[in-house]
Amino acid sequence: MVLVTGGTGLVGAHLLLYLVQNETPVRAIYREGSNLKRVEKVFSYYTQNAKDLFNKIEWHCADINDIPALEIAFEDITYVYHAAALISFDPNNYRKLKKINAIGTANIVNLCLDKKIKKLCYVSTIGAIGKSTQGLKATEENDWTGQEANVYGLTKHRAEMEVWRGSQEGLPVVIVNPGIIIGPGFWDSGSGKLFTTANKEYSYCPPGGTGFISVADVIKMMTSLMNSKITNKRFIAVAENLTYKNILTRLSSELGKKAPRKELKEWHLELARVLDFLKNIFTGSGRKITKKTINSFMSIEVYDNQRIIDTLHFNFETLDEVIALSCAKFMEENP
Repeated sequence: MVLVTGGTGLVGAHLLLYLVQNETPVRAIYREGSNLKRVEKVFSYYTQNAKDLFNKIEWHCADINDIPALEIAFEDITYVYHAAALISFDPNNYRKLKKINAIGTANIVNLCLDKKIKKLCYVSTIGAIGKSTQGLKATEENDWTGQEANVYGLTKHRAEMEVWRGSQEGLPVVIVNPGIIIGPGFWDSGSGKLFTTANKEYSYCPPGGTGFISVADVIKMMTSLMNSKITNKRFIAVAENLTYKNILTRLSSELGKKAPRKELKEWHLELARVLDFLKNIFTGSGRKITKKTINSFMSIEVYDNQRIIDTLHFNFETLDEVIALSCAKFMEENP
């Protein structure tokens, strides 16, 4: 049986759909209060028998920092996909991020070792990949430094160190480092906010850029690696390197909205950072724009996906299809 953590997120929900469609016995961890109906909703985007497929999942309520509950979840498990994570770029959330992303991953690794799991696939982020320099694409071998990393990237990098520790102790592992993942169904968090942003027809957008990939390609990469003999390697998961203006223009076009025409200046972002800081002080709304955020908005990071292409003869799909599907579902649910 396969265990999936983070099954109620974008990657986890699509992974669960793939597994049950391929008749794989699967158990999924969810936290108390999680919206399982949203997973079934994602299934309905792709199939008419969403409820039947959803009912094939064995759901188990457990927090990844609740060892006794995890012990039960790991019974009779042979393979593990670890996709659970907290996504936040607010420095005030560092301790919470560390507890979930780093310590939680350490718990998963320890149980994988204890239960003699055959293989672990960890979903990381390109935020844990070293920056591209001197106009060269960043590869899996780039030196990583925490100096420019945001708190999310810092804790995901630490989580990777736990996975590598597991590999040194005999646990077969693979790590995928996705860029911004494009897919339908989670409009209020993560990459889903791109659709909300495009829908608002802002005139300005950040001048930077980064790597993007469809959720289907992430799932294809994860499952292909798990079904292979490849172990103890990490792989950048980026189909296209795009500017923010490019991706927002493509989304705006599908949504029938005006695309951004101007690029934000650094002083615009600095002003927004100060206002965001003050808002947080008076309302406790949480930080959304920090110096690290501004750095990522201003810089263009370019990633090399050649390792996965060479290793698995992997063919990435263009983003056009997933953008079209996602925008259609967004408009249905946000008339």
